[in-house]
Amino acid sequence: MAPRVQQDRAAWIWAENVCPEDVGEEEEAMAYRVHTPACRRGVCRRNCQGNPNCLVGIGEKLWLGDINDVADDPDWERREKGAFVGLTNLGATCYVNAFLQVWFNNMELRQSLYLCHSAPQDGDGDGDVAAYEPRSIWEHLQYLFALLQNSKRRYVDPSGLVKALGLDTRLQQDAQEFSKLFLTLLEDSLAKQTDPGLQKVIQRQFCGEFSYVTVCDRCSRVSPLPSTFYELELHIQGLRSLGECLVEFLREEKLDGDNRYFCESCQGKQKAARRIRLHSLPPVLNLQLMRFVFDRQTGHKKKLNSYINFPELLDMGPFLDGREGEEDRGCRYELSTVLVHIGVTAYSGHYIAHVKDARNGDWYTFNDEDIEESRSLHLGAEEDLTASQYSQQPRKPRCTKGQHSSRNAYMLVYKKVLEERNATIAEAEVPAFLQQLVDRDNCAFEEQCAKMAVKRNKNMEQWKVVKEIYEMMPAGAEGQPYEFLPLEWLKAWLDESAKKPEIDNTPFLCSHKKLHPDRVCDTKRVSLPAAQLLYNHYGGGPRLDAASALCRDCVAERCRVLRLKSQLQGDCKIVSTLVKSPAGHESFWVGKASLKVWYKLALKQMEEDEHVTKHDGNGAKEYGPHLPEVYNNNNNEEEMRPFNEDIQCIHGTLSTLTNERKPVSAEAWAMLRAYFPRAPEFGQGQQACLECRRSEQEEKAKANAQKSQLFNLFKEKDRPRLVPWPRNMDVLYIVPLQFVDEWRKSVQKPTKSPRVSALDNSLLLCPHGGFMFTYESLVSGEAQHIALLWPAEWDVVKRLFTVDQTVSIHRSRPADKYSTAQYSTQPELCRECRDGFLVQRQRDLREYVSATIIVRKEKMTRQEEEPSVAEHNGSSSDVEEDTEESPKRDTESPMQVDGEAQDFSESVDMKQLKLNAVTSVVPTGPTPHVAVKNNNKNNSKNNNNNAVKTTRRGTRNRKRPEEKSLTVSASQTLRELKIQILGEFAVAPMDQNLTVGGRHLSGDQATLGSLGVTPNSVIVLKADEPIADFAAMYDVYQVGMPEAGFKGTGLLGY
Repeated sequence: MAPRVQQDRAAWIWAENVCPEDVGEEEEAMAYRVHTPACRRGVCRRNCQGNPNCLVGIGEKLWLGDINDVADDPDWERREKGAFVGLTNLGATCYVNAFLQVWFNNMELRQSLYLCHSAPQDGDGDGDVAAYEPRSIWEHLQYLFALLQNSKRRYVDPSGLVKALGLDTRLQQDAQEFSKLFLTLLEDSLAKQTDPGLQKVIQRQFCGEFSYVTVCDRCSRVSPLPSTFYELELHIQGLRSLGECLVEFLREEKLDGDNRYFCESCQGKQKAARRIRLHSLPPVLNLQLMRFVFDRQTGHKKKLNSYINFPELLDMGPFLDGREGEEDRGCRYELSTVLVHIGVTAYSGHYIAHVKDARNGDWYTFNDEDIEESRSLHLGAEEDLTASQYSQQPRKPRCTKGQHSSRNAYMLVYKKVLEERNATIAEAEVPAFLQQLVDRDNCAFEEQCAKMAVKRNKNMEQWKVVKEIYEMMPAGAEGQPYEFLPLEWLKAWLDESAKKPEIDNTPFLCSHKKLHPDRVCDTKRVSLPAAQLLYNHYGGGPRLDAASALCRDCVAERCRVLRLKSQLQGDCKIVSTLVKSPAGHESFWVGKASLKVWYKLALKQMEEDEHVTKHDGNGAKEYGPHLPEVYNNNNNEEEMRPFNEDIQCIHGTLSTLTNERKPVSAEAWAMLRAYFPRAPEFGQGQQACLECRRSEQEEKAKANAQKSQLFNLFKEKDRPRLVPWPRNMDVLYIVPLQFVDEWRKSVQKPTKSPRVSALDNSLLLCPHGGFMFTYESLVSGEAQHIALLWPAEWDVVKRLFTVDQTVSIHRSRPADKYSTAQYSTQPELCRECRDGFLVQRQRDLREYVSATIIVRKEKMTRQEEEPSVAEHNGSSSDVEEDTEESPKRDTESPMQVDGEAQDFSESVDMKQLKLNAVTSVVPTGPTPHVAVKNNNKNNSKNNNNNAVKTTRRGTRNRKRPEEKSLTVSASQTLRELKIQILGEFAVAPMDQNLTVGGRHLSGDQATLGSLGVTPNSVIVLKADEPIADFAAMYDVYQVGMPEAGFKGTGLLGY
């Protein structure tokens, strides 16, 4: 279906050729889109709001599908007979689930675990198993194995065991480490059993023997170091098969240089050869493929995604000590488990297990809740899942029969081949106390299924009714009765969880109590039988049927508006051409501002004149003519004055501002006059207002008089300074710099700028009437928003302006050459407010939000430069300095300090003095009592009356090509900032060397506020050499470092 804009245009395309008086049924039907073709399911992907006949995508998919989409099938979670039971993934516990399924399928381990007994629990009687609840880790494992064996559920929840272990379900841990720690924990638990046959179960199943044998090159002394193993860790880097990995594991290692061996016979360090010799192998041989290795370049783990071939039948005889090259039937193993990690990096991915059922030889894929059965082992599916993530996909090697290849397998489990191949493996029997817990869970499951069945039957009835009504909704062929229903109500009706209110059509009515043509897109046209069923069941109204819903009056009025609009568009082009041509002798004055917006003004006036959709106040909204968004924007309505009134003075005649008006030809004025008949008309020969001219002359005379009396202040010449203090002068007067800036504007442009008549010095005072600055603070940089006046200038200011408060600074001359001058202010300093201001200023520098900083990237070879003060606290404003007749200030003004706006925040009972509207920090204190408007054009320049000489800087913070702006907050950590920089500069966080003001930023968890990063700071970024595996490093930094591992969990005894 076409976009809504095209549908709206097509609905009213006839209006160009039909007069409003000639509107009939055909035009009426087109305006209400009665004959627009309905959308078909499968073709239309979402609901077409511009088509009232489109009933697709309003929530019907749920009801048109199978009943299982509406109501859960209670038997869906029921375990099939003879099937395995899955485990719920609690977030990031897939690695736990994979190993639990592997250990569950170890029959001897499961049976031994069932035979374990714990100490009697409090409250337990003899033989009372009803009160038994698992508490320890191995008891929870017992219960979980019993559920996996005899539960009626398709999958069970392992949260009891996970909570007992103390694992964080949000973090994915090292699967290999988990396997080692869990078996060690289980071994320790079984060792405490009284039955000797249970104490050594883990050793009998998984423990083998080998020794590290070192042979001295000088004396040939053999030094064996016996040891046991529960798994063999095989390196795979640069290798292609399991056999090569085993050979590499047993390969002789030369000890020389700093790694020489201390021989007891030789009594000194000697060159030697060391190797591992396998002496005995366990029934269950665990082979860890070391896919997750430590990368010395990055300092973190990475995954090796190389293919490794491994056989289904493995002969370990050639690898045993003394049996090299021999074949021993007692050393033949068959593949029973393949543990797979799906993912590119070591810090993310998914774990699954392929396990061979020892009873029938079939393979099962355990993927959390889902279990798939196959006759043979297939490793292709999970290999394809990560193929798209490799930039250069290695070709999978060809495998002969009985061989497999995988780049995701990280652990292989082989079981020793039994001599008696026909021996049947008996199912472990669940003890009575565990079976009772399983039966209790099965009863709860049956009750849940019964409730779901009742709910399903109830939902099935509703499903049938909804489906039947929806299928009869299409209005059908022309001539059949229909009604309009609200679209939002239909969506709520098809939403299973939403309430079903009565049908309310009042918001869609026009002033004639019919369906407004602008609101037809908010309704849907449905057949009369379907509407009748819905009204009978839910009620509401008023009903909008075919006979009474369509409003011809509104359609005719809209036709008239559209025709006027079309005519306006043509006139706009003509007027634009005429305005550009010479005006001629008979011309008229038109305001330049009016010419820019006359098209919008005409549309606005047309909307007001032709607005006929006035409602009667019964809850319905007003909807005027539907105008394009670009013409319907009233954000600047206050700035759009009536046409040509921008050149009309307050006396009703022609304004004296000649640069704000333009002469147009009589033809152009006639066309404009047709749209604005009440606009003021000024011929080109008309004189400007005499009263305005006389008033402007008076204002200019007053301005020139003030300028001559305060000429040095206007030109910023011979200004007083605090350092050095003027000779033979004991007092200087203080006024806000804003007052001086506004006065200069009014004197410079008296006809455009408002006249300054009063001096408000209360801005410099606290709520108690005390001064907010000390002499020392003014000298050190807080004088950027004040101006100093000579006593003679102050006398003139008092005579010309209304002054509310005199503020001055006094100097007491030293009594002798050994004493120093003393400075004081009138009014005196308010110490309480001054201390509150200092505290709040420091707090603002550490509690800002959404502030801007600059990050500058430099090369490591360049000598580190100290960023200038101006760069660290540069203004973010892009306003250039004023060059239009603006008086120059001394570029070596001592009162310019960093361009930093001050923010005066005090306690709740104080007022906040804020002298700059553009602050360098986001204030967090109370609302300012007074906010003085700042002039960015003048404040960027230096004042001649200050103390310490500083470098002049511009108002624009000009970024270099290698600089970028970032938005940060004080509570943001350095690690989060590094991730932002990673996105902007593509530099990995561990390669980033950050400095601010020459200080190195360190501590990833430290906040920017605590590190002294303030708004507008410039952070220098110097990058180390890039790492090879950039994607892996990004993944590492996202999960957070360093790794906590299993610290604090039950695997390590908490």
